[in-house]
Amino acid sequence: MSYFFQLVVSGIVVGSIYALSALGFVLIYKSSRVLNIAHGQIIASGAFITYALTVWLGVHIAVSFVLSMIITFFLAMSVERVFLRRLIGEPIISVIMVTIGLMSIIDGVIYMTPFGAENFSFPEFLPQEPISYLGVSISWTQMVGVIITFSMIGAFTWFFKASTVGISMRAVSDDQFAAMSVGISVPRVFGLAWATAGLSAAAAGVIIGNITGLNFETLQAFGITVFPVVILGGLDSILGAVVAGIIMGIIQQFASGYLDGNWGLNGTAEVLPYIILLIILLFKPHGLFGIHEIERV
Repeated sequence: MSYFFQLVVSGIVVGSIYALSALGFVLIYKSSRVLNIAHGQIIASGAFITYALTVWLGVHIAVSFVLSMIITFFLAMSVERVFLRRLIGEPIISVIMVTIGLMSIIDGVIYMTPFGAENFSFPEFLPQEPISYLGVSISWTQMVGVIITFSMIGAFTWFFKASTVGISMRAVSDDQFAAMSVGISVPRVFGLAWATAGLSAAAAGVIIGNITGLNFETLQAFGITVFPVVILGGLDSILGAVVAGIIMGIIQQFASGYLDGNWGLNGTAEVLPYIILLIILLFKPHGLFGIHEIERV
């Protein structure tokens, strides 16, 4: 029974990271109906910026964490301003192709640095002795990561529901022309959506890097790995990202712990999310919490 609960705890840890990573997709799609294919590269950038500030410049890791989120906030805002602002009103496929191009550009830039070819790890700053209770253990790194993740998710939920800017972003998501008619700046909202997505991506990158190590391939792959989570929860739902992240994390841990361990299979944890993705697209394409919009004809 302790093994079962250990898998559940591990699934919650992994799922919370998925949820925070998926937030970037949700924040951008919720306000602009655009999928950012380069999200994994922004996650990796945030992690590497934190490492550079901590190890190369000697800044305390807590300060580096905050600074990296601020830097990535303005970096993502600049990307939207330079590359995507001109595409407002253009077909969605054009915008998606631009984000694919951005993905390749950021890949090329990172591969020109040491981060593209080598593995790194953050300096140890938390106790190494895991927290254990009734046979279930969790490391301090994982515990802090879960706390930061749910704190940020709570802050973003409040931001969208209670703040003036968040309500403006929701209004733009519902109807851009109606939002403009009441004085809301659509370009400004798009820029803020990308900026907040960059902020959450940086946080996710640092948490992932502390748990798994700083490997570019692993970090940027999260941009694609969390896509089934986003589809399962609903592209425009923050709550959906959280619930779907936890569900997907637990399913993966059970698949790895039981199917791979007892049935002699291999790689089921990597395959199952995409099987779930296909099933959801077939029977509930808007996800568990996505809004099913009916347009007038």
